[in-house]
Amino acid sequence: MVRSLFLLCFLVLSSCIFNVSTSEMVLLPLTHSLSKTQFTTAHHLLKATSSRSAARFKNHHRRQKQISLPLSPGSDYTLSFSLGSAHSPSVSLYLDTGSDLVWLPCAPFECILCESKPPLTPPLNLSSSASPVHCQSSTCSAAHSFHSTSDLCAIARCPLDDIEISDCRSFSCPPFYYAYGDGSLIARLFRDTLTLPNSFTIHNFTFGCAHTTLAEPVGVAGFGRGVLSLPAQLASVSPQLGNRFSYCLVAHSFDSDKVHRPSPLILGRYEEKEKQFQKERVKFVYTDMLENPKHPYCYSVGLERISIGKTKIPAPEMLKRVDSKGSGGMVVDSGTTFTMLPASLYNSVVSEFDHRVSKYYKRATQIEEKTGLGPCYYYDKTIKVPVVALQFLGNESDVVLPRRNYFYEFLDGSDGTSEKRNVGCLMLMNGGDEEELIGGPGATLGNYQQQGFEVVYDLEKRVVGFARRQCSTLWERLKRN
Repeated sequence: MVRSLFLLCFLVLSSCIFNVSTSEMVLLPLTHSLSKTQFTTAHHLLKATSSRSAARFKNHHRRQKQISLPLSPGSDYTLSFSLGSAHSPSVSLYLDTGSDLVWLPCAPFECILCESKPPLTPPLNLSSSASPVHCQSSTCSAAHSFHSTSDLCAIARCPLDDIEISDCRSFSCPPFYYAYGDGSLIARLFRDTLTLPNSFTIHNFTFGCAHTTLAEPVGVAGFGRGVLSLPAQLASVSPQLGNRFSYCLVAHSFDSDKVHRPSPLILGRYEEKEKQFQKERVKFVYTDMLENPKHPYCYSVGLERISIGKTKIPAPEMLKRVDSKGSGGMVVDSGTTFTMLPASLYNSVVSEFDHRVSKYYKRATQIEEKTGLGPCYYYDKTIKVPVVALQFLGNESDVVLPRRNYFYEFLDGSDGTSEKRNVGCLMLMNGGDEEELIGGPGATLGNYQQQGFEVVYDLEKRVVGFARRQCSTLWERLKRN
């Protein structure tokens, strides 16, 4: 009898271990949070979004203490999970591959200058199972830009004799300050159980709890390359799930009516399952990640050139590598909307694009001034524009963009203030001269240009991959299987 019970317990335990260690994939929904219904006109929408993209990009080149975080109004995609007990209410955070910290508003919560920025979910009430991170923890050091634990424990008022023998575990990690674009926050580190929507749990998950922020009422789920990021903490529990993730952003053109299904966020690998239900073979093109010593949390890649039709425009050398100062490369970023390019490349791209289009369509200069985008053109019923493609470093690493990813068409005058006319604008932006970009990325690939692609981040192979997909269909297929 005892032997039978032992065998039964062993089998049950083995089954639990097997399920965790061999789980290939976790599927999570991403919700698009930015819609033209939030704005009075298309001009307002585009101006707000282009301004936010520019501010986020420029923030990468500011002082070392700052990190890049999403800026209101809305980063674009949100992820939900719960912290604490299994019955705790879920919290919604912005997905951000450009930062490596998970932080969220905690009660009591004050957001300064947030009158026009409603929160997505109520502030978190810390559960009884939450515990503060102590000052000797490596995660405490990571949150404080890797200051020494001795310094941090001294700030936490741990006695000198205890610091000398590393016996400060009863002293909490000091609050940390982060500044970004047009806001900032003060937070403390805590640990608790994180539960994903599919009931997958991560015990002792480390996150920042912010009681005061400036101009940012919504937290961030950092998916960058750092020890505090969600993938890194997931990898400590299940390397198969944490060392590779992908998302497929449903094309929306800022129209919430077009988004009937969520965008799939896929943790782990699923190629074998993919082949079981899809006849068409999906082809990914991969390019190597570049290491950035100043911004190690970024997913930087090398850009070889941009093609406008059959014309190939070489990228400047700074986009092909990252130097010791952290300058160069292109960051693949889920939190920036529009792609930012250095001025020299941007001007060449715009010149070639305009050379091909302005022969047949009139420039809409007033629209360019109102939206911050350009070139823009008026047209009657349809407009023909050249194909735009990005060539990353590596063999056959060409990514041809769908037209909707780089050319936005809308009806000007729909608010009744002017004559109604069809307008189309190129959705790329000028990031500034190379001298201004020293110490940070040379370019950013925004999420608008990533729509309709599955973008894979493989942390083991250190590559980023792209494949054209029907993202809403992919969600249904993966959910069904």
